[in-house]
Parts: sequence; structure tokens; C-alpha cells
Amino acid sequence: MEPLNWTAIIVGTLVAFFVGWLYYSPKVLGHTWALGSRIDPNPPAKMPVMAMSLQIVALFLLAIVIGLTAQIEALGTAIAAILAAATLVMAQDAFSEKNKAAVLIDGGFIVLAGIIMIVCQGIF
Repeated sequence: MEPLNWTAIIVGTLVAFFVGWLYYSPKVLGHTWALGSRIDPNPPAKMPVMAMSLQIVALFLLAIVIGLTAQIEALGTAIAAILAAATLVMAQDAFSEKNKAAVLIDGGFIVLAGIIMIVCQGIF
């Protein structure tokens, strides 16, 4: 096996994280997501450090999975991993009784992040 493409993994992680910041912003889908998640749509008094830390770790791990599948040219496996992660997040959201919009927004972000990571593997 060839070494992982760390540039693509790091760039993919960071781009997905910042796209997520925009995606969940009040001007895009954040307001709808917050209401559907039954949380206050107003920005919190302080940054949710734990949630953001977990998000960056999860994105990094997904980028590694995408990097591993890129090594063996297994795009189908990468897509299956992305869809599995998105479906698990959506199932958890449904169990916590988020509304359909919030469930789809969360699942959609995982798919979007995966697409970004696949593109980064192709670019770098």
C-alpha cells in the first residue's frame, strides 16, 4: 500500500469543517436545524467546544477512511462508508426525536463532507 495522501486528508477535513460552519449557520440551514433539534436558534453565549472538537475528530477519521479507499481505488467502498455514517447519524437524530428537516440536514452534511473529501483526494 502507498502512504496516505495526508495533504488531501488534512485539507478535506478542514474544508469540510468550515463548510459545516457555513452549512449550519443561521443564514443557511442553522435556524431550521436548531428548531428541528429543539434547541435555541440564537447563537450560544460561548462556543460549543466539545461538540466542535468531536466534529473535527469525526471529519478527520472519515477523511482517513476516504484516503484508505482512494489508495485501492475503491470509490464504492468510500460511498458506502459515507452513506453508512450519514444513516447512523440520521437514525440517532430520529431516536432523539428531531424533526425530519433536522434529520435530513444532519445526514446531508455527512454526505457533503464525504464528497468534499473525495474531491480533495482527486485534487491532491
